[in-house]
Amino acid sequence: MSTDRTRVEEMMSTPLKTISPEATVTEAAEVMRKNEISALVVTTTPRSIISSSDVLDAAANGLNPTELQVSDVMTTDVETVTPDLYMEEVAAMMTTFGIKHLPVVDGDYVGMVSSTDVTALLS
Repeated sequence: MSTDRTRVEEMMSTPLKTISPEATVTEAAEVMRKNEISALVVTTTPRSIISSSDVLDAAANGLNPTELQVSDVMTTDVETVTPDLYMEEVAAMMTTFGIKHLPVVDGDYVGMVSSTDVTALLS
């Protein structure tokens, strides 16, 4: 399959998994593990996510994930894409911004697209 004509809506993960900014980092990690995903949308404004990289960074910095809130480590003001965007454009955005996850919005959050989704198109 080629990335040039495939739209985000064909590849995005749904239903979207979210977490509260008041949840602990441990809770976020548990949700990611249970759902076999590596990022969650945080239910806050501006748009934010917490990824497995954020969790790993917190642990590597010696922070206690059971006491740390998602809001303490989440990535804020994230880039987003729309469902009608082509995956080729998603791949370019991920490369340009050095990111692995893009929430998909259509007025509100509707899904998540990841670098794994891009890779799946190339295999």
